[in-house]
Amino acid sequence: MTSSRLASSADLPPWAIAAALALAALSFILLAFEMRRRERGGGVILVSGVLAVVALLVAVLRPVRIAARESTVGARVLLLADASRSMALPQPGGGTRADARDRAIRTLFAHANGARFLVQGFGEGAGAPLDIGSPVATASLARRSDLAAALRAIEASPEERPRALVVISDGRLDDPPEGASREALRTLAGTLGVPIHTVATTRDAPKDASLRRVGTAGAAVAHVPFPLRVEVGCAGGLVCEDIPVTAREVREDGPPALLASGVVHVKDGKGAADLTVTLERAGTRILEVRIDAPAGDTIPENDRRLITVDVSRERVRVLHIAGRPTNDVRALRDWLKSDASVDVVAFFILRTKSHDPLADPNDLALIPFPVDELFTEYLPSFDAIVLQDFDAQPYGLEKHLPALARYVRAGGGLIMVGGPNSFVGGGYANSPLGDARGVLPVELDGSSHATASDPVAFDPAWTEQGRVAPLLAPLRTVVGDELPQMPGGNVLGDARPGTVVLWSHPTRKSPSGSPMPVLAVGEQGDGRTIALGVDGGWRLEFSALGARTAGRGYGALWDGLLGWLMRDPRFEPAQLEVLGGCTAGLAGTLRAHLLPETSDAAKQPLTLDIVRVDRDPAGTKTLPVHREVPRDPSGATDIALPPLPAGAYVSRLRVGASGSTRHDFACEAGGDEWADSRPDGQRLEAIADASGGRFVWADEELSQIPMPSPTTVSAERHVSPIAPPWVWTVLASALLGAHWIARRRGGLA
Repeated sequence: MTSSRLASSADLPPWAIAAALALAALSFILLAFEMRRRERGGGVILVSGVLAVVALLVAVLRPVRIAARESTVGARVLLLADASRSMALPQPGGGTRADARDRAIRTLFAHANGARFLVQGFGEGAGAPLDIGSPVATASLARRSDLAAALRAIEASPEERPRALVVISDGRLDDPPEGASREALRTLAGTLGVPIHTVATTRDAPKDASLRRVGTAGAAVAHVPFPLRVEVGCAGGLVCEDIPVTAREVREDGPPALLASGVVHVKDGKGAADLTVTLERAGTRILEVRIDAPAGDTIPENDRRLITVDVSRERVRVLHIAGRPTNDVRALRDWLKSDASVDVVAFFILRTKSHDPLADPNDLALIPFPVDELFTEYLPSFDAIVLQDFDAQPYGLEKHLPALARYVRAGGGLIMVGGPNSFVGGGYANSPLGDARGVLPVELDGSSHATASDPVAFDPAWTEQGRVAPLLAPLRTVVGDELPQMPGGNVLGDARPGTVVLWSHPTRKSPSGSPMPVLAVGEQGDGRTIALGVDGGWRLEFSALGARTAGRGYGALWDGLLGWLMRDPRFEPAQLEVLGGCTAGLAGTLRAHLLPETSDAAKQPLTLDIVRVDRDPAGTKTLPVHREVPRDPSGATDIALPPLPAGAYVSRLRVGASGSTRHDFACEAGGDEWADSRPDGQRLEAIADASGGRFVWADEELSQIPMPSPTTVSAERHVSPIAPPWVWTVLASALLGAHWIARRRGGLA
């Protein structure tokens, strides 16, 4: 479009133009006052004075004619649309809050007034482009609604600054928080210096009783009771009084274990209760906290929360039971006692009933051996059980072996160390530890003709898995490929499926024809077990090899074995995480960080298995997930996960033929974003008011939101003066002279 207009000379600064106009106005005022003192010729004086002042002003401004080809560019307006999970909550009139958000965006497009709209969804961190026409737009992926982070990212961006911001949300924001001061809201946009208009998608809260918050005070420590704070809210006119609440631990080996229960007394729409829970196992545990909502609750998904708790150990509690005080027993006991992080309870058996049938059972050990109390009442309080050269039958342990197997599958650790009274020689072959479904990592021959031990000395051989296993890395650092000669060993069977054999016998074979395992590790349910089929481990400390290594090999071996049993990250083949958390019904990504010892050694693919461990309230069967993917040479491998229903899951990643790494995680439909379903239009109104913007409900006329004016851009511009400057100067001088003459004739000085 071509346009033409008049303007002042381009060499005049704005302040000079303003000063000239001000002086001209002052001249008109003075002229009006002087007209009162005239004697005659008032009309001539007035006309000549006005013309003189105008001519003088034109001489200063020196007008020019500008001819240009111009185009109009709409102002850039940024629409920040809430893309958090709360936008998937249902609306009272049908649909979801995301649907109301998308309708508001389309309405704003219709009233654009030439504005250039850019739509971004905000949730966690910087905003991202949001396509309101795609299913992802209404999926509401983000676990947070952080408006402040999105505004900071806009401020730091090198892109064109917006002339206005429009925030479309339900108002249930994480940042700025509820109750933020006006000063904090005023600085929300930082240096952008633009108004923030807000549109609230939802007016009314749904009828909903929900678990608004579940938190712990301080760290969770195994075997130590800790408080669990449960906050419950009721909204939308739902009648709530006393609401029962329960806390359970989700377990892979059985139904959830009840930890605590209580009643929340609701007053004015909110209430809280403190439950005391005790977790016996360290590591990542999943707690299910549930309320019994009253009738009329419209959002049952937030009546149940799955909370991941990282349980640490104050000390590793080890129960060490030895059949007799041998060199190997003494070496292990001394090492356990020397480690300040280990709390050991040790029993050394001196004799059996066969030595003296009339002997008091309390006189069979160095200290009384309360086998019944240990394996009924106190067994869950131990992190690991070490059975070393111990015959179960004479000391009353045989009847407790089923409980010991259940203890392992529930998350406990078991180590059986060799000797004449271990494995087959100790009567464990046909027990819940060593039978066909036993928890030991190796099979045991329970036939009457089975050989219990082989007294021939031998040098254990490293297996391929043993050379790269992280749990033996400390030992290999000390001794390299050398191992001391062992004074014979126990006869063990084939490794069970999933077992990793770290040492094998150089000559003896298992029933399947494979080298007989000497040191093997495996997993059963939630727990782990180790089989060490020799009683000569002390030779890592007291031998020619021990002398050359200052005896450090023995401690390195047991540091790795006990650390692996306790799932110490140092001895895991990989570290796992679900990127961005798991959202029910949406595909996700699990990232595996591989340790260098593993990622550089084997070339086999990674094998991932995921199973659901909680009960689906709807009764729908969740199929297990199995993936085999090649490893990434960088050490971090991403594995795509299918959409999973809400629930608790256990993932196990096997790296080649080495052991597996376990990672527990939970998928929730809404998580924290659904915990409080009440909309918060007042917060959006406060944001708009503090920044000079406009607040509007989504069901009102959105044209009330003012849009900035468009910008005119000149593509071609020609400037030509109306007359030369000297013409304006001569004309102004002549008119000033004429005015002076008229004043003189009219009696004015």
